[in-house]
Amino acid sequence: MSYFSRLTDIVTCNLTHLLEQAEDPVQEIEQIIAEMKEGLAGANRSVKTATTNERAIQQELEEHQQQIFQWKEAAKNALALGDEAEARNSLVRKQEIEDLKAGLEQQHRAAVATREHLTTTLHALEARLAEARRKQIELTQQAGLTETSPPENSEAAEAESDITPSRSELIDSELAELKRELGQ
Repeated sequence: MSYFSRLTDIVTCNLTHLLEQAEDPVQEIEQIIAEMKEGLAGANRSVKTATTNERAIQQELEEHQQQIFQWKEAAKNALALGDEAEARNSLVRKQEIEDLKAGLEQQHRAAVATREHLTTTLHALEARLAEARRKQIELTQQAGLTETSPPENSEAAEAESDITPSRSELIDSELAELKRELGQ
């Protein structure tokens, strides 16, 4: 639990304040970035798991909806054949499936909320990681270590490669919208 607490502290903290308190800010920012990368990997796994769970529940809901339709049709057919008892049994089964479906709908709403929360957390972590990388470049330049640090362009490329495809597409879409607003 302390790992997640530390990661939460890093995501929610004032990075500048945290680095001001460090004995060696360059080493501290490197440690923070390493922890953020680990957290980002875990967050990506969590989002994928939540998305898989949400889809599984959605598929189960669709299967239940199909069963509801089938039991209703069975009741109609039984009535058409004059078998009211069989029609009643079919409607009882239909009602049971509807009750199961209602419970699954609650689970689905919870799964959607969980996925959305985890995705928001992932995006916040990505943003904080990008901020930490910019701060790392600034600190290494201030310390006169620019010769040993990676060039800013490769750092930016590394930061860009860590952005999830959906996040990158969102950024591309937003950039295109801004260009349209500016008439470019």
